[in-house]
Amino acid sequence: MEIKVNFLDNLRLEAKFDDFTVVADQPIRYKGDGSAPGPFDYFLASSALCAAYFVKLYCNTRNIPTDNIRLSQNNIVDPENRYKQTFKIQVELPADISAKDRQGILRSIERCTVKKAVQTGPDFVIEEVENLAADAQALLMPIAEAGEQTRVLGKDLPLEQTIANMSGILANLGMKIEIASWRNIVPNVWSLHIRDAQSPMCFTNGKGATKEAALASALGEFIERISCNFFYNDQFWGEDIANAPFVHYPNERWFKPGRRDALPKEILDDYCLAIYNPDGELRGSHLIDTNSGNEQRGICSLPFVRQSDGEVVYFPSNLIENLFLSNGMSAGNTLAEAQVQCLSEIFERAVKREILEGEIALPDVPQEVLAKYPGILAGIQGLEEQGFPVLVKDASLGGEYPVMCVTLMNPRTGGVFASFGAHPNFEVALERSLTELLQGRSFEGLNDLPQPTFESQAVMEPNNFVEHFIDSSGVVSWRFFSAKADYGFVEWDFSSQGESSNAEEAATLFDILEGMGKQAYMAVYGDLGATACRILVPGYSEVYPVEDLIWDNTNKALYFREDVLNLHSLDDDSLQALVERLEESELDDYTDIPTLIGIEFDENTVWGKLTILELKLLVYLALKQYDEAKELVETFLQFNDNTVERGLFYQALNVVLEVQMDDELERTDFEVNFRRMFGNERMDAAIGSVNGKVRFHGLTPTSMQLEGLDRHQRLIDSYKKLHAARAKSA
Repeated sequence: MEIKVNFLDNLRLEAKFDDFTVVADQPIRYKGDGSAPGPFDYFLASSALCAAYFVKLYCNTRNIPTDNIRLSQNNIVDPENRYKQTFKIQVELPADISAKDRQGILRSIERCTVKKAVQTGPDFVIEEVENLAADAQALLMPIAEAGEQTRVLGKDLPLEQTIANMSGILANLGMKIEIASWRNIVPNVWSLHIRDAQSPMCFTNGKGATKEAALASALGEFIERISCNFFYNDQFWGEDIANAPFVHYPNERWFKPGRRDALPKEILDDYCLAIYNPDGELRGSHLIDTNSGNEQRGICSLPFVRQSDGEVVYFPSNLIENLFLSNGMSAGNTLAEAQVQCLSEIFERAVKREILEGEIALPDVPQEVLAKYPGILAGIQGLEEQGFPVLVKDASLGGEYPVMCVTLMNPRTGGVFASFGAHPNFEVALERSLTELLQGRSFEGLNDLPQPTFESQAVMEPNNFVEHFIDSSGVVSWRFFSAKADYGFVEWDFSSQGESSNAEEAATLFDILEGMGKQAYMAVYGDLGATACRILVPGYSEVYPVEDLIWDNTNKALYFREDVLNLHSLDDDSLQALVERLEESELDDYTDIPTLIGIEFDENTVWGKLTILELKLLVYLALKQYDEAKELVETFLQFNDNTVERGLFYQALNVVLEVQMDDELERTDFEVNFRRMFGNERMDAAIGSVNGKVRFHGLTPTSMQLEGLDRHQRLIDSYKKLHAARAKSA
């Protein structure tokens, strides 16, 4: 994690990381102002807080209340060496906690991350640099020994060279990549989380049988996502980019809707139109680009090559963003390698959907077959030894598709996790199923898995597949676990041998799609210095329902974005029009505003937690429409999951509105005790919100220029690096 430090007045310091700011000072006796804890105080507190976190985690997973648990830490300083200290952590536990859980709580503290880092002993490197962004990837991993070459199935270059090449590409773009965490909880299963230090919203997870394989996986995913602009999906890219010569890619084209908002004839082809516009209801306005919001330019469309005949077909960027998420994206050392990865994931997700929604029972992989892969078997046995039964299934549906499945059961919670993996090589597909299962997860993270169900409707719910797509946390049918399999086991093999194996395997996977009667469309991206591709298979590789283009399109942001961002400068007529549009939209009141308008607000601010309900409430207050405001205040208080502070503000506002709306009550009769209950600052805000002196309490002013929105600006700055590289290569 990158922590940037700013020097403030006197001895005060400011550390900034993610969306947080920590201020440190020194006591007055050390010539400080005593306004904040000192750096070493934060260090001491971090271990106590970390210990308490692991206690809380242990108790939460076992439904043990923590109300009466007490924890303290004291540091005992060696009189002969003040840097040698003993940290004594003491826990006071209620009498009704069992002996087993008492030991479990103490053992949980042993897992404290701060404690382990201190005990291991961090290494410090102190150096001067010309630019803090220089040598951006130096912290990824210790440099491999010269000449070290690790080859793995499916990769056209050794892992060491793959990592070096991808790291260099990201460094040349000015992206400082840092590793946020590593996981290796069972043998031969590694995962890590990497992110852009300047824009932590841009992150990926990698997985593999070794740490090098996991790092190559994470870097490859990072490059695929910047190549396909995935990190910036649904977000507003600002007016500068919206009016630039190109918004997404230099080869994009913009087409104007026809008469009566008809679809331009230049977009899609007959095959796609039959899928995306079967009833003629799709209009040009449905396909306006969400990222630019530039309706005057028309429909931003991206070229894809139809694989059956090499013809170029233009797909609206809006359609891709709304339906496909990250499905069908990949980066590789070569185009063929990227294609195999891309197509494998398309099959993995489509077959997974068919199996889960069809409640298909899969055949077990025989033990003698598993024994051929001792490294994978060791990881499975590691899970079994921790008390998690594991089922290894052939998901090829009788040898038709290169897909495997590893399913974990958690007897402690009754939850299950079905993980799928795909690749033309049986072993690689099996390994991916296992590493996907544990990607970024601790053993505690396996305690929140959903329970299986016999309710078919819950399994077939479209959002269930979305949950499976995002992190495999969707619901699985009990029928999936039947010992009576719907298919026989096949020890399949779609792989090829030799130097052109990836090219041959890609051709094999394209042939499977062709045999199914599916059209595939591909775009290749090399303008960032990497090789990446995106493959769309209409009617097969979508994540969201096609109907979302009409009924839940992300470009609904365009109806609200400008007014919400200009909220503080709107006159009463414009506010009235905004709140009426919100009411008429029939959007869920609990839809959050950042998602609705495509803006990354700081999550720790009122903007970051703002919902449609609260926005309407504040607008009604500004318009002095007290009946409507009062009704929404009561709803907010009844279903509030906002901060305690925000809840107290609305409690104060509620009583002020009660008095305001009752002709028999006078505020002056109650104000003294209101202030004693809620405090002067909170009451000033509540009274001011009612009498009009305070507008939109807690929402800092901004506009379409996005001033003050540091988190979103960092995201745009990240995208501008890509935009500049593409402009240069055009």
